[in-house]
Amino acid sequence: MLGFIGETIGKIFGTDKAAGALIDNVSSGLDKLVYTSEEKAEAQAAAVTEARQMVIKWLEATSGQNLARRLLALMITAIWLLQYVFMMVMSTVSVWVKNPAAFVDSANVMGGYAETMKGAVMLILAFYFAAPHMGSVVQVALDKFSGKK
Repeated sequence: MLGFIGETIGKIFGTDKAAGALIDNVSSGLDKLVYTSEEKAEAQAAAVTEARQMVIKWLEATSGQNLARRLLALMITAIWLLQYVFMMVMSTVSVWVKNPAAFVDSANVMGGYAETMKGAVMLILAFYFAAPHMGSVVQVALDKFSGKK
């Protein structure tokens, strides 16, 4: 049956080869219109692999900056931690003094500063302890920086 259709189309367009090429092109075009879930999964896996390779290449290219990176990470994390410790100390002291409002207000101010640094600290901790999962952590951290919840 297909042979007959191919011969007829070939005679209309001039040759059997032209008909065969037309049928092949139409069938491959129809195949490309369907994007299966398997093809989507393969594309996603390839994208993830490429992103990981890019991070590894970046780390290799900037390996001379490791000391500076660690120093910055340590300083930012230490400031954040000191803000939280200061906040806890001020909150605890407020219970034992005659004018606790000043201590509570100070603790709230420091807590606010610590809260604004939470995104940066999340990125630092993810970079050093959860590098394979950086994608999801980066989005959460960027949402923190931008003020989204």
